Amino acid sequence: MNHPAADQDRNSPVLKAFAVLQAIVAARRPIALSEVAGSLGLPKPTAHRMAILLEREGLLQREPGSRRFVIGHGLVDFALEIMAASVVRGSSHAILQGLSQQIGETVNFGTVVLNEVVYLDRVEAAWPLGLKFQPGSRVPIHCTAMGKLFLSRMPKAARDKILRAEPLPRVSPNTIVDPARLEAELETIRRDGVATDNEEFLVGVCCIALPVMDAHKRLRAAIAVSAPVARLDVVRLRRLLPLIEDAARRLAVDLYGAAGAVPLSSLEAALS
Repeated sequence: MNHPAADQDRNSPVLKAFAVLQAIVAARRPIALSEVAGSLGLPKPTAHRMAILLEREGLLQREPGSRRFVIGHGLVDFALEIMAASVVRGSSHAILQGLSQQIGETVNFGTVVLNEVVYLDRVEAAWPLGLKFQPGSRVPIHCTAMGKLFLSRMPKAARDKILRAEPLPRVSPNTIVDPARLEAELETIRRDGVATDNEEFLVGVCCIALPVMDAHKRLRAAIAVSAPVARLDVVRLRRLLPLIEDAARRLAVDLYGAAGAVPLSSLEAALS
């Protein structure tokens, strides 16, 4: 027997608006309101009213040149804040702290939004020479270890849109700006499951990144270690891979429910 209060709650404007958001996020493509209304069993005027309100608040936006809806920047920012809070306030931050203490260098945890890497959490090394980025900071996708890791896993059409739509900016003398050369490196990253940045973003700083995958072996985030080359170059950073891999595995279990170990030699198969 249905409880009247429960029925009233399900019909509340707040839950209807949330259902509209969920439907548009789940579609993972531009979607018409008629389709949203049909999937939720809502009258079209109700779905339209909810979508307009959400659009006004920046949670939804129209696909350019059409009347279909996609997620808005406000919703993306909100999702990033939730993800960052879940990392910083939980045991995941302790995993990053432990790795940083083990190796004595800065550890980053982040993901990719549109064409940028976003740091969700960061533990700075206890050295005078440090890199002062805060959680929420955004850095380029084409010249950072995390960014190249995500680029290597993108469908070719999406990757080409980033690499070939316009000239890649040269952020440092070592930045790879030739799309063909970068594609070759991305293929190696896809094969090995390890990405590096050899002073490509900041002169004098190198970085190495590994994937953090969910229970379905989907790349959800990345963990990276960065260090001044005066202390650790890329070759020496690679010697830390077993420690970084262990942290990546524990983050995957803690955040995404991934089970079991993913040996470094098996990363290619896991990412395929």
